[in-house]
Amino acid sequence: MATKQKTLQDLFQDTLKDVYHAEKQILRALPKMAKAAESDELRKAFETHRDETEVQIERLEKVFEIMERRPQGKPCEAMQGLVEEGKEIMEDFKDSDALDAGLLASAQTIEHYEISRYGTLRTWAAQLGMKDAVGLLEETLKEEKKTDALLTQLAEKAVNQKAKAA
Repeated sequence: MATKQKTLQDLFQDTLKDVYHAEKQILRALPKMAKAAESDELRKAFETHRDETEVQIERLEKVFEIMERRPQGKPCEAMQGLVEEGKEIMEDFKDSDALDAGLLASAQTIEHYEISRYGTLRTWAAQLGMKDAVGLLEETLKEEKKTDALLTQLAEKAVNQKAKAA
C-alpha cells in the first residue's frame, strides 16, 4: 500500500508547529536573559521582545485558526539547542564584562533562526493562497528583523566595547 505523498501544506503545518513550540521556549528564556543582563538597554530589549513574543504566539494561534487546526507545538530541537547555549553563556560568563556580549550574540542567533522560519512560512502561505496568514506572518517577520537591528545597534554602540575593554 502506497503512503500518502506529503505536500507543501503538510510542510507548512509541520513548520508552523515547530515555530509555535520555539516561540514558547523563547517566551520562557527571555525573562532569564533579562535578569542576567547587566546593561539596562539590553535588559529593556529582552523585556520588550518578551512582550512582542506573546503577541507573536497569538498571531501563530490565528494562523492555526485559519487552517482550522488546534494550536499545537512540535518540539523544536533547534531552538532547544539555542536556548541551551544561552544558558551556558549565562553560567560560564556570570560576573564577566563579556556576559552581555554573549547574551546579545545568543539572542541574535535566535532572531536569525526566527527570521528564517517566518520568511519561509510567509512565502509558503502566499504560495498556498493563505492571504490572512501571510499578513500575520509578515508582521512577525518585520518585528524579528527590527529586534535583530536593535541588538546589532546595542552590540556596536556599547556591549561589545565593554566586553573588549575588560
